[in-house]
Amino acid sequence: MLKAGAAPPTPADPQPPPRRSPRRNSAVVAGLFGVLVVAAFASLAIGTKNVPLSDVFAALGGSRDGDAVVVLDLRMPRTVLGLLVGLSLGVAGAVAQEITRNPLGDPGLIGISAGGAFGVAGAIGLFGWTASYQYIWFAFLMGAVAGGLAYIVGGTGYGGATPAKLALAGAAVTALLEAFTNALVLLDVNTLDQYRSWAVGSLAGRDSDLGWQIAPFIAVGLGIALFLAGRLNALALGDDLASSLGTPVRRTRALGALAVILLTGAAVAAAGPITFVGLVIPHIVRTLIGPDARWLIPCSGLAGGILMLTADVIGRLVARPAELEVGVVTAFIGAPFLVALIKSGRLKERTK
Repeated sequence: MLKAGAAPPTPADPQPPPRRSPRRNSAVVAGLFGVLVVAAFASLAIGTKNVPLSDVFAALGGSRDGDAVVVLDLRMPRTVLGLLVGLSLGVAGAVAQEITRNPLGDPGLIGISAGGAFGVAGAIGLFGWTASYQYIWFAFLMGAVAGGLAYIVGGTGYGGATPAKLALAGAAVTALLEAFTNALVLLDVNTLDQYRSWAVGSLAGRDSDLGWQIAPFIAVGLGIALFLAGRLNALALGDDLASSLGTPVRRTRALGALAVILLTGAAVAAAGPITFVGLVIPHIVRTLIGPDARWLIPCSGLAGGILMLTADVIGRLVARPAELEVGVVTAFIGAPFLVALIKSGRLKERTK
């Protein structure tokens, strides 16, 4: 019981998340970068025909002899695309989880993946565009429109774009666009055949210049995400406390959503809806470097690139001489990690 005149107990103020040692985090960054380099060389060397590393180095040095054509003209564009897609999804997942404060946050949470899918189905079914360099821009545009629509809907009413409202608006936009997409692909057999090769998520058969076409959008999205890192740390403490610390909460969340739209829109348009990368990678990285967004964002990009390139190499090996699409492999890799995260209780801790 409270004594007369005693103030009622108040809940403890939110405390900032614990930080790991900068030296330790620098070592993690260096380790991730080293693994990424190994994965990139594996992507250049391993395939239907294995290329010795000596020939890979010779090709990178300017030689056009032997298997240089395979390395430079076929596998190099694919490796660059996989690296960019993995980096984009890893960073987008980290930012999406921070701005929505949802441990199950995914780059597709606010409808971007569904918008890209609708864009591809519409480009194929309505305009007959079947080449990746044709439909990529339509997919990117529709992904951006879907993400923007979800943010506008989630931002209406009292309190603006709260995490719960963003998630609900994204779910509504996703359901609507998936219905339109299913209608398009089921009404036209040709559209269905072309669309399903994109929808499974793959790096194979893409235009060789695709990576360079999406690179500017990824660069802008990554720049915004890095710029927001400090503000995202404040946002993790709650909107009220973040505001009292001088953080513009609504502007931060809007810029974060823009970064997610740019990164996810580019990745989905180029490679299709790759699952689990943006969902699982940020959680794995947090176990290594802690929740500080200044480290989480770049490390999630490196780890996303590693997962994407590794999954692509595994897909070339398990079904030789054919290939297993990278979207299928990431699902097989990501699902056990997600189950382990749920059983460990880390997802529950993030919701407190």
